[in-house]
Amino acid sequence: MSLFRDDGVVLRAQKLGEADRIITLLTRQHGKVRAVARGVRKTKSKFGARLEPFSHVDVQFFSRGSELVGRGLPLCTQVETIAPYGGSIVTDYGRYTAGTAMLETAERFAENEGEPAVQQYLLLVGGLRTLAAGVHESHLVLDAFLLRSLAVNGYGASFTDCAKCGLEGPNRFFSLQAGGVLCADCRVPGCAVPSPETLVLLGALLSGDWQTADTCEPRYWREGSGLVAAYLQWHLERGIRSMRYVEK
Repeated sequence: MSLFRDDGVVLRAQKLGEADRIITLLTRQHGKVRAVARGVRKTKSKFGARLEPFSHVDVQFFSRGSELVGRGLPLCTQVETIAPYGGSIVTDYGRYTAGTAMLETAERFAENEGEPAVQQYLLLVGGLRTLAAGVHESHLVLDAFLLRSLAVNGYGASFTDCAKCGLEGPNRFFSLQAGGVLCADCRVPGCAVPSPETLVLLGALLSGDWQTADTCEPRYWREGSGLVAAYLQWHLERGIRSMRYVEK
Protein backbone atom coordinates (compact mmCIF):
# COMPACT_ATOMS: atom_id res chain seq x y z
CA MET A 1 0.00 0.00 0.00
CA SER A 2 1.48 3.33 -1.07
CA LEU A 3 0.69 7.04 -1.16
CA PHE A 4 1.53 9.16 -4.20
CA ARG A 5 1.22 12.91 -4.69
CA ASP A 6 1.19 14.69 -8.01
CA ASP A 7 -0.36 17.68 -9.70
CA GLY A 8 -2.49 17.31 -12.78
CA VAL A 9 -5.33 18.53 -14.95
CA VAL A 10 -8.72 16.81 -14.81
CA LEU A 11 -9.51 15.55 -18.32
CA ARG A 12 -12.88 13.93 -17.65
CA ALA A 13 -15.08 12.39 -14.98
CA GLN A 14 -17.33 9.33 -15.28
CA LYS A 15 -20.06 8.19 -12.93
CA LEU A 16 -19.35 5.10 -10.86
CA GLY A 17 -22.12 3.62 -8.75
CA GLU A 18 -24.42 5.98 -6.90
CA ALA A 19 -21.93 8.45 -5.42
CA ASP A 20 -18.47 7.86 -6.88
CA ARG A 21 -16.64 8.92 -10.01
CA ILE A 22 -13.71 7.69 -12.05
CA ILE A 23 -11.48 10.72 -12.65
CA THR A 24 -9.03 10.83 -15.56
CA LEU A 25 -6.12 13.24 -15.07
CA LEU A 26 -3.00 14.19 -16.99
CA THR A 27 -0.35 14.48 -14.28
CA ARG A 28 3.13 15.94 -14.27
CA GLN A 29 5.03 12.87 -13.08
CA HIS A 30 2.85 9.90 -14.02
CA GLY A 31 1.20 10.92 -17.29
CA LYS A 32 -2.41 9.82 -17.66
CA VAL A 33 -3.91 8.43 -14.45
CA ARG A 34 -7.41 7.11 -13.80
CA ALA A 35 -8.49 7.06 -10.17
CA VAL A 36 -11.63 6.57 -8.12
CA ALA A 37 -12.99 9.53 -6.15
CA ARG A 38 -15.41 8.19 -3.58
CA GLY A 39 -18.51 10.11 -2.56
CA VAL A 40 -17.80 13.12 -4.77
CA ARG A 41 -21.35 13.17 -6.17
CA LYS A 42 -22.83 13.70 -2.73
CA THR A 43 -23.86 17.25 -1.85
CA LYS A 44 -21.65 17.16 1.26
CA SER A 45 -18.52 16.08 -0.62
CA LYS A 46 -15.49 18.14 0.41
CA PHE A 47 -13.67 18.02 -2.92
CA GLY A 48 -16.23 17.00 -5.56
CA ALA A 49 -16.21 20.44 -7.21
CA ARG A 50 -12.41 20.38 -7.34
CA LEU A 51 -12.41 17.32 -9.61
CA GLU A 52 -14.34 18.80 -12.51
CA PRO A 53 -12.82 18.93 -16.03
CA PHE A 54 -10.37 21.81 -16.68
CA SER A 55 -9.33 21.97 -12.99
CA HIS A 56 -5.61 22.12 -12.23
CA VAL A 57 -5.19 20.30 -8.94
CA ASP A 58 -2.76 18.82 -6.45
CA VAL A 59 -3.89 15.25 -5.75
CA GLN A 60 -2.92 12.56 -3.28
CA PHE A 61 -3.51 8.99 -4.45
CA PHE A 62 -3.73 5.80 -2.43
CA SER A 63 -2.62 2.66 -4.28
CA ARG A 64 -2.72 -0.91 -3.06
CA GLY A 65 0.51 -1.71 -4.89
CA SER A 66 3.99 -0.23 -5.11
CA GLU A 67 3.13 1.55 -8.39
CA LEU A 68 0.50 4.21 -8.91
CA VAL A 69 -0.77 2.62 -12.14
CA GLY A 70 -1.31 -1.09 -11.69
CA ARG A 71 -4.01 -3.72 -11.96
CA GLY A 72 -6.52 -1.77 -9.89
CA LEU A 73 -7.51 1.89 -9.88
CA PRO A 74 -5.98 4.03 -7.11
CA LEU A 75 -8.11 6.24 -4.88
CA CYS A 76 -8.11 10.04 -4.75
CA THR A 77 -7.80 10.75 -1.04
CA GLN A 78 -6.94 14.49 -1.00
CA VAL A 79 -7.39 17.27 -3.56
CA GLU A 80 -6.23 20.89 -3.45
CA THR A 81 -7.02 23.38 -6.21
CA ILE A 82 -4.05 25.00 -7.94
CA ALA A 83 -6.07 26.89 -10.57
CA PRO A 84 -9.84 26.59 -11.25
CA TYR A 85 -9.67 27.23 -15.00
CA GLY A 86 -13.11 25.71 -15.51
CA GLY A 87 -14.85 28.67 -13.86
CA SER A 88 -13.87 30.97 -16.76
CA ILE A 89 -14.03 28.38 -19.51
CA VAL A 90 -17.49 26.85 -19.03
CA THR A 91 -19.27 30.23 -19.07
CA ASP A 92 -18.33 30.89 -22.70
CA TYR A 93 -19.32 28.52 -25.52
CA GLY A 94 -16.26 29.24 -27.65
CA ARG A 95 -13.83 28.71 -24.79
CA TYR A 96 -15.71 25.63 -23.58
CA THR A 97 -15.70 23.84 -26.94
CA ALA A 98 -12.05 24.75 -27.60
CA GLY A 99 -11.08 23.62 -24.10
CA THR A 100 -12.94 20.32 -24.49
CA ALA A 101 -11.03 19.64 -27.71
CA MET A 102 -7.76 20.42 -25.91
CA LEU A 103 -8.56 17.95 -23.12
CA GLU A 104 -9.49 15.22 -25.61
CA THR A 105 -6.33 15.83 -27.66
CA ALA A 106 -4.10 15.74 -24.57
CA GLU A 107 -5.64 12.43 -23.52
CA ARG A 108 -5.10 10.96 -26.98
CA PHE A 109 -1.42 11.94 -27.03
CA ALA A 110 -0.92 10.58 -23.50
CA GLU A 111 -2.67 7.33 -24.32
CA ASN A 112 -0.55 4.97 -22.22
CA GLU A 113 -1.39 5.25 -18.54
CA GLY A 114 1.48 5.76 -16.14
CA GLU A 115 3.97 6.98 -18.78
CA PRO A 116 5.22 10.55 -18.07
CA ALA A 117 4.25 13.13 -20.69
CA VAL A 118 5.72 16.26 -19.14
CA GLN A 119 5.77 18.42 -22.25
CA GLN A 120 2.18 17.56 -23.07
CA TYR A 121 1.18 18.30 -19.48
CA LEU A 122 2.91 21.70 -19.52
CA LEU A 123 1.33 22.55 -22.87
CA LEU A 124 -2.11 21.72 -21.52
CA VAL A 125 -1.67 23.80 -18.38
CA GLY A 126 -0.41 26.75 -20.40
CA GLY A 127 -3.16 26.37 -22.99
CA LEU A 128 -5.93 26.29 -20.41
CA ARG A 129 -4.44 29.28 -18.61
CA THR A 130 -4.40 31.28 -21.85
CA LEU A 131 -7.89 30.12 -22.80
CA ALA A 132 -9.33 31.04 -19.40
CA ALA A 133 -7.75 34.51 -19.56
CA GLY A 134 -9.68 35.29 -22.74
CA VAL A 135 -6.96 37.50 -24.23
CA HIS A 136 -6.93 35.67 -27.59
CA GLU A 137 -9.62 34.15 -29.80
CA SER A 138 -10.44 30.71 -28.44
CA HIS A 139 -10.01 28.89 -31.76
CA LEU A 140 -6.55 30.44 -32.18
CA VAL A 141 -5.56 29.19 -28.73
CA LEU A 142 -6.82 25.75 -29.72
CA ASP A 143 -4.92 25.70 -33.01
CA ALA A 144 -1.73 26.83 -31.27
CA PHE A 145 -2.16 24.06 -28.71
CA LEU A 146 -2.77 21.43 -31.40
CA LEU A 147 0.26 22.47 -33.46
CA ARG A 148 2.54 22.46 -30.44
CA SER A 149 1.16 19.15 -29.20
CA LEU A 150 1.92 17.63 -32.58
CA ALA A 151 5.43 19.09 -32.44
CA VAL A 152 6.33 17.75 -28.98
CA ASN A 153 5.06 14.33 -30.03
CA GLY A 154 7.30 14.22 -33.09
CA TYR A 155 4.93 15.56 -35.75
CA GLY A 156 6.04 19.16 -36.04
CA ALA A 157 4.92 20.84 -39.27
CA SER A 158 6.97 23.18 -41.43
CA PHE A 159 5.21 26.27 -42.73
CA THR A 160 8.15 28.03 -44.42
CA ASP A 161 11.02 25.77 -45.51
CA CYS A 162 10.38 22.70 -47.65
CA ALA A 163 9.64 19.73 -45.40
CA LYS A 164 11.40 17.36 -47.81
CA CYS A 165 14.53 19.05 -49.16
CA GLY A 166 14.80 22.00 -46.76
CA LEU A 167 14.64 24.70 -49.44
CA GLU A 168 14.16 28.04 -47.71
CA GLY A 169 10.69 29.46 -48.01
CA PRO A 170 8.22 30.74 -48.49
CA ASN A 171 6.86 27.61 -50.17
CA ARG A 172 3.23 27.20 -51.20
CA PHE A 173 2.28 23.53 -51.43
CA PHE A 174 1.07 21.90 -48.19
CA SER A 175 1.17 18.10 -47.78
CA LEU A 176 -0.18 16.24 -44.75
CA GLN A 177 1.93 13.19 -45.52
CA ALA A 178 5.16 15.17 -45.98
CA GLY A 179 4.77 17.15 -42.77
CA GLY A 180 4.23 20.66 -44.06
CA VAL A 181 4.96 22.85 -47.07
CA LEU A 182 6.85 21.60 -50.11
CA CYS A 183 8.73 23.41 -52.85
CA ALA A 184 7.73 23.11 -56.51
CA ASP A 185 10.31 20.36 -57.15
CA CYS A 186 9.17 18.24 -54.17
CA ARG A 187 5.47 18.76 -54.72
CA VAL A 188 3.38 15.57 -54.59
CA PRO A 189 -0.15 14.87 -55.87
CA GLY A 190 -2.92 15.96 -53.54
CA CYS A 191 -1.15 18.99 -52.07
CA ALA A 192 -3.24 21.86 -50.79
CA VAL A 193 -2.33 25.38 -51.85
CA PRO A 194 -3.28 27.64 -48.93
CA SER A 195 -2.87 31.38 -49.08
CA PRO A 196 0.50 32.76 -47.97
CA GLU A 197 -1.23 34.63 -45.12
CA THR A 198 -2.61 31.36 -43.76
CA LEU A 199 0.86 29.80 -43.66
CA VAL A 200 2.19 32.89 -41.89
CA LEU A 201 -0.62 32.56 -39.33
CA LEU A 202 0.11 28.87 -38.67
CA GLY A 203 3.80 29.58 -38.29
CA ALA A 204 2.99 32.35 -35.82
CA LEU A 205 0.74 30.05 -33.76
CA LEU A 206 3.42 27.38 -33.65
CA SER A 207 6.11 29.83 -32.55
CA GLY A 208 3.93 31.85 -30.15
CA ASP A 209 3.91 35.07 -32.19
CA TRP A 210 0.54 36.28 -30.90
CA GLN A 211 0.93 39.78 -32.31
CA THR A 212 0.88 38.35 -35.83
CA ALA A 213 -1.84 35.80 -35.06
CA ASP A 214 -4.22 38.27 -33.42
CA THR A 215 -4.09 40.71 -36.35
CA CYS A 216 -4.70 38.10 -39.04
CA GLU A 217 -7.97 38.32 -40.98
CA PRO A 218 -10.77 35.86 -40.07
CA ARG A 219 -10.79 34.21 -43.52
CA TYR A 220 -7.24 33.00 -42.89
CA TRP A 221 -8.22 31.77 -39.42
CA ARG A 222 -10.81 29.46 -40.99
CA GLU A 223 -8.47 28.12 -43.64
CA GLY A 224 -5.74 27.59 -41.07
CA SER A 225 -8.07 25.74 -38.68
CA GLY A 226 -9.05 23.37 -41.48
CA LEU A 227 -5.40 22.54 -42.20
CA VAL A 228 -4.62 22.02 -38.51
CA ALA A 229 -7.62 19.70 -38.04
CA ALA A 230 -6.68 17.66 -41.12
CA TYR A 231 -3.03 17.43 -40.05
CA LEU A 232 -4.04 16.31 -36.56
CA GLN A 233 -6.43 13.69 -37.90
CA TRP A 234 -3.77 12.35 -40.27
CA HIS A 235 -1.31 11.69 -37.46
CA LEU A 236 -3.82 10.47 -34.89
CA GLU A 237 -5.45 8.30 -37.57
CA ARG A 238 -8.89 9.36 -36.42
CA GLY A 239 -10.53 12.66 -35.60
CA ILE A 240 -11.11 14.43 -32.30
CA ARG A 241 -14.86 14.12 -31.71
CA SER A 242 -15.25 17.45 -29.90
CA MET A 243 -13.68 19.37 -32.81
CA ARG A 244 -17.02 19.35 -34.63
CA TYR A 245 -18.47 21.72 -32.01
CA VAL A 246 -15.65 24.26 -32.05
CA GLU A 247 -16.65 27.72 -33.25
CA LYS A 248 -14.72 28.96 -36.27
